[in-house]
Amino acid sequence: MKHFDKRQVAGWIAVGFSIVITCFWAFWGIIENFHEGWHYESWLSNVGLMFVQYLSPMLIFMGVTLISIFWPRIGGGLHVVVAIFAVWFFQAFSNPVMFLLIAPLVGLGALYWYGRPQPRKIAVSLAVGLPILTLIISGTESVIRVSQRIDDGNLQARLVQGNGVNLVWAPDGPGWPRTGENWHDAQRVCQHLSGDGLTLSPNPQHIWRLPTVDEAVRSMARHGQNSGGVWDAEIAQSTYKTEPDKESPLWNIQSQVIYWWTATAVDEEHAYIIVYDGKVWPRAKQFSAEYLGFRCVKLP
Repeated sequence: MKHFDKRQVAGWIAVGFSIVITCFWAFWGIIENFHEGWHYESWLSNVGLMFVQYLSPMLIFMGVTLISIFWPRIGGGLHVVVAIFAVWFFQAFSNPVMFLLIAPLVGLGALYWYGRPQPRKIAVSLAVGLPILTLIISGTESVIRVSQRIDDGNLQARLVQGNGVNLVWAPDGPGWPRTGENWHDAQRVCQHLSGDGLTLSPNPQHIWRLPTVDEAVRSMARHGQNSGGVWDAEIAQSTYKTEPDKESPLWNIQSQVIYWWTATAVDEEHAYIIVYDGKVWPRAKQFSAEYLGFRCVKLP
């Protein structure tokens, strides 16, 4: 094979790998954006968060790819810089991470350094067009779903009835916070919550509590209709007639919280959480994150 051909093959191999990586970040970014993002009242704030937090990996890698196509040696060096920055940013200095992250990126940079994908116009079109196509295909369902969410603006205590459950859910406040808590703190807050659900008492009141996983599953709804959820404790799985969503009366669409603690423990170290879409997962009771909150309940 001629020298020119080898460089062309190397260049196209590099472009192919770059497209795969960029498409992956496009898929991940748009899915995560409409899963845990898109919670501000302002449309501009939501769009800003989408580009800064969720689509930035795709955009960065797309930019590095385009630079590498036009200026191969600069692009090759940028791949090394990106690898080092990623390891520093994620504080991941273990040997497996070094191998799985730095080595491929350095190798990709070497391919760009040596290779010359021709014709460049086709390489650029594919490097930009395929990730954007991935973005559109992956995000269409999420855009439609989020745009159709029901929000009645009522963040007071709500009586939710149906599907074998009859519970009052706490109002916006300490019993329904907009930030995360671990399982133990969530239990404590519910125990100390006053009757109206607006203040915490110095002594336990034992009026409110966390919902069980069965109660939470049976209470999930979409578009104002109960989702018909059933919890199978034997296989630890929830099923629904209609997939629930982050909507009134249970969820606050302007809150970043997308998971709730339940009262149901898995073992001494873990308890079940429920996602706004009805999925149930075990988590360490000590785990605390901004997006993992709770909502206390009581009998009517």
